[in-house]
Amino acid sequence: MKLIRGLQNLQRAGIDSASGCVLTIGNFDGVHRGHQALLTRAVELAERYGVPATVLSFEPTPREYFSGERAPARVSNLCTKLLDLGSFGIGQVVLHRFGSAFAQLEATVFVRDVLASQLGVRAIVIGDDFRFGARRAGDLEMLRREGARLGFEVDGIASVCAEGLRCSSTALRDALAVPDLTHCEALLGRPYRLVGRVRGGLRLGRTLGMPTANVNLRRQPALRLGVYAVEARALNSDGTGGEFLPGVANLGVRPTLGLTRCLLETHLIDHSEDLYGRLLEVRFRQFLRPEQRFDDLSALSAQMQRDKSDAAAFFASKSTGPA
Repeated sequence: MKLIRGLQNLQRAGIDSASGCVLTIGNFDGVHRGHQALLTRAVELAERYGVPATVLSFEPTPREYFSGERAPARVSNLCTKLLDLGSFGIGQVVLHRFGSAFAQLEATVFVRDVLASQLGVRAIVIGDDFRFGARRAGDLEMLRREGARLGFEVDGIASVCAEGLRCSSTALRDALAVPDLTHCEALLGRPYRLVGRVRGGLRLGRTLGMPTANVNLRRQPALRLGVYAVEARALNSDGTGGEFLPGVANLGVRPTLGLTRCLLETHLIDHSEDLYGRLLEVRFRQFLRPEQRFDDLSALSAQMQRDKSDAAAFFASKSTGPA
């Protein structure tokens, strides 16, 4: 999958109105089943038109731009989102910076200058509640009118529901905050996961007898901080990987050490492969306990061993093991 950082780099990436694309637009935070319906339809239309299926997304998200620190936490990090988009057959992602100029862009100008002139859309797939442009003035009906005038197809997709609730990033955030991993899986159609590159850390886990693969998270995700029974595997750059291995992971800021940056620390049970520099996929299977501060490293080490035993017991209780 090709990643283009900014609309200003479209031509450098070989994308123009002549080459064309089928487009879907959104934050795609979590890539839940509603998002998946959009992606699947975009890929179908792209095959029909013989052009790439393309996602236009934004950094920061519009809500983060307007709300600042009051914006809700993200369901997943950027690395996870890009891999999720690629797994559904998206050929290219345009990741554009959302700033004041873009926020003030009138809906009709966005359609004419961005969709038609820059991207050359043959078709666009959006949710039936999609709004865009300054003052959120653009909607599905307006886009259909402009599409008829400018010569591209517009396909509106109805909301998708799971367990009686509309699949949305908001519903995912609510479930992750509990955390209700079973409901998350229903909304996603798969276990909740985070993916990131393993970086060097303090090596404290190794000192305490439980070496961990550490993924720094730029933003604290919506998932409740704490300790989880997880399945993890190293990934190749295309998102493929081997079998999942059982483990225990701490998602948190490590208050015992007086730190504040969010980190995902994963210990693979009975596995000692060096994962530094590799992409690591971590699937969250069972919440074990909240994050807490310990009086000293001895108390922390004892709790880590109990966490490891609890995670091993969880997987042992599954007749088929990790799935």
